[in-house]
Amino acid sequence: MKKQLFLYLAIFLLFTACKKNDIQPADKAINEKVNELYTQYGKSNEAVYNQAISGDLFSKDLKKALEDAIYASKADIEKVKNSDHPDEKPLIFEGAMFSSLYEGYTSYKIKSVTRHDKTAEALIEFEYNITTPKVIWTDTIHLINTEKGWRINNITFDKIGNSKDLKTRLTEFVQSTQQ
Repeated sequence: MKKQLFLYLAIFLLFTACKKNDIQPADKAINEKVNELYTQYGKSNEAVYNQAISGDLFSKDLKKALEDAIYASKADIEKVKNSDHPDEKPLIFEGAMFSSLYEGYTSYKIKSVTRHDKTAEALIEFEYNITTPKVIWTDTIHLINTEKGWRINNITFDKIGNSKDLKTRLTEFVQSTQQ
């Protein structure tokens, strides 16, 4: 009886271990994209001005929205520079672009990843501890699985932010430069 119970337990563990290993590569790829975002673009908006927007990191739609906003900002910088009032402030990205809190964050961690066929959501918990009390919030990164792998498609911001999501923020920014 003990041998039979041990055999069933071993088979059960084998199947559950195989299933976990089947899930890990996709979650690992998603975690890598999130970490790449916050390593490359996280704490400063200078990165979006000084380097090309990565097609390996962002979806085509989000990449285009980012490029449109950067182009609009750079055009406004040139417009102000060449105007009668070159000391005026042009429209530039201020605050942390990829985070709810304007000041940015001091740390983040991936709380969870949920996949649904070709889409995924990663809940990211941020902390800003430079002030008292420290601020903790959660943003949601939306990803899509393309033929070339996972890409960030949007970010839904926590209610502490002044925008609903990244695409909306970028669209509103471009519209503000056209007024």
